Amino acid sequence: MAKHLRTIARIIHNHLHNRLHCSLRPSPLREGLRVRPSLLVLFAVLLLIACDDYDAFTTDRTATLRFSADTVRFDTLISTVPSSTRTLTVYNRGDEGLRISQVQLLRGKASPFRVNIDGQDMSRSADNLVTDFEVRRRDSILVRIEVTVPQQDADSVITFADTLDFTLESGLRQQVQLIASGRDAFFISARTIDADTTFTARRPIVVYDSLVVAPGVTLTLEAGTQLLFHEKAGIVVHGTLIADGTLDQPVVMRGDRTDHMFDYLPYDRLPSRWEGLTLTAESHDNRLEYLDLHSGLYGIRCDSTGVDDMKLQLVNSRIHNLGGHGLELNHCRAEVVNSEISNTLGHCAYINGGDVLFTHCTLAQFYALSAARGDAVNITNKDSLGYYPLHRADFINCVITGYAEDVILMPALNREDMPTDVADLPINYQFIHCFLTTIVPDDELYAPRFIDCRIDSIDADINREKHFQLIDTHAFLYDFTPIETSPIRGCADSTYAQPYPLDRLGRNRSLDDAPDAGCYEFVMKEDEDEKSE
Repeated sequence: MAKHLRTIARIIHNHLHNRLHCSLRPSPLREGLRVRPSLLVLFAVLLLIACDDYDAFTTDRTATLRFSADTVRFDTLISTVPSSTRTLTVYNRGDEGLRISQVQLLRGKASPFRVNIDGQDMSRSADNLVTDFEVRRRDSILVRIEVTVPQQDADSVITFADTLDFTLESGLRQQVQLIASGRDAFFISARTIDADTTFTARRPIVVYDSLVVAPGVTLTLEAGTQLLFHEKAGIVVHGTLIADGTLDQPVVMRGDRTDHMFDYLPYDRLPSRWEGLTLTAESHDNRLEYLDLHSGLYGIRCDSTGVDDMKLQLVNSRIHNLGGHGLELNHCRAEVVNSEISNTLGHCAYINGGDVLFTHCTLAQFYALSAARGDAVNITNKDSLGYYPLHRADFINCVITGYAEDVILMPALNREDMPTDVADLPINYQFIHCFLTTIVPDDELYAPRFIDCRIDSIDADINREKHFQLIDTHAFLYDFTPIETSPIRGCADSTYAQPYPLDRLGRNRSLDDAPDAGCYEFVMKEDEDEKSE
């Protein structure tokens, strides 16, 4: 700033000098006195400002640095895998400059942290120490911090800490704490499971390339198992997959990035961090209970098998934040119970023929990253390969909603234009005691397929987010439990709910007059407190 003021002063000085020189007449003194006194005053003030000692530094011990954070934390990391970079800003809010004599990591070479201060890499010194920095008045410098948690051969989370110690020229010491928690993991790459195998929750399993379950082989995932997939990795099942998760220890499938895009937004909440789960045509009898699958390019893709054998049972599970379809069912038999499928760039549920049943499910299409999002439910009986009989696609006590006025796409029932061999194929689907955001056609072919359903308003300006406890599209946090005044409450039929007395989170559906539609039940706080006691 002072440098610029000095430059301005020189420009004004030169300007005044030129005016005096160019105005010389036979009486140069008289002409020179015509210069306005105000300009002379301005010139004097600027000279005083320019002479202000901008480069002054203080050793007063009351002059201190300020930090953008007093502690820099890294979330639970996988050992041996470098973290992303965190930034710490060091401010001098004072009117005089401060000199930093040295900055040191107190653990020295034993520190797992790597620090770069104002362009100087501390790890290049023998003791993780650098010297001689200046922070001019009302200025700042940047500190970049990374960490690699060492392998400990332990199954529990271990915390590592160090102190970033700043010593000022005055002798004053200021410190910032560095904390990182990490745990060991098992790493597998391009692995094919060719014999019945059980994965445990002992440590997270990081998957590179793909994990393949061979035909005729069963892979069982015990409660609490975590599969963390690297970019473009996925799981392909030719045999059978069993997930034995519980409410307290779900089986998790997600991307392997544990860092943040922003302070408030972990990469784990973003879609397309890994591929997804594919159940091939020969795969059958897959049962996934309390599975939490998220952040993939797609969720679960079921290739065509036919309806004689059970392809998939999905129970008490959550599939969400995906870059494609959430659950894709191609001409197969499947049951989905007490599960949430939400926020997908493709369709939340894509059903192409087959025999499928959804009971007490929440299919919510509030994908925030694109207006070109798919439907909450898309039902069809044909694709590029041809037509498929739609033996059944029933939705009972479900919530099917989203941003659009109509989030359900159903197949046409007019068979007059269909080929003869297709016209005889069944097209059977219905919605029973559901809460739906859709437009029900007046055609008598469609009306009987909507039995005791509540239809949400088709008003384009309605805020459908208001039905739920939390929809935070900034931080990608969602809770699709209905609020107390939501029309979703009491929408379900108790007869169909009897086999499922508890919602996905273990809340009792029988505490009020009628169960709520969807996989989440609203429960008054006093009822929850009474249950906990």
